[in-house]
Amino acid sequence: MKGQVKITKKSGAKKAQKAADKISSVQVKDTVIRSIADKKGQNIVCMNMEKVKNNICDFFVICEGTSSVQVNAIAKAIEEEVYKLTGEYAYHSEGHENAEWILQDYVDVVVHIFQPQTRSFYNLEELWGDAEMEEVMVEPQYKRM
Repeated sequence: MKGQVKITKKSGAKKAQKAADKISSVQVKDTVIRSIADKKGQNIVCMNMEKVKNNICDFFVICEGTSSVQVNAIAKAIEEEVYKLTGEYAYHSEGHENAEWILQDYVDVVVHIFQPQTRSFYNLEELWGDAEMEEVMVEPQYKRM
């Protein structure tokens, strides 16, 4: 038929969307925290934004790396693991060029990966002081020799 366009969806995309629909923001947050811990991220804080008036997401996860290389490695690990969980990349990501502060926006979970001096300068924990804050303690994993 002339002038008609048939649009078909690939089944893989449809399955990924169905899987993503079942993923909760808590699961994404937990995946982010595990990814940070795997790359030895430090001073991990999870801020529950759900009860904050006019909140922009469910959770902020804030951490730091000691160098631009580590900050980038943490960001990459988060991206890979969240993609494995949801089949989606961050809605928005920025700061990779100088890696002093990388932001990854997964809509319901926003991740801030800082170098220490940048984190203390912006002090997001104080800015969003109305949120419930939880410091995440990561147990060291020792290998037997």
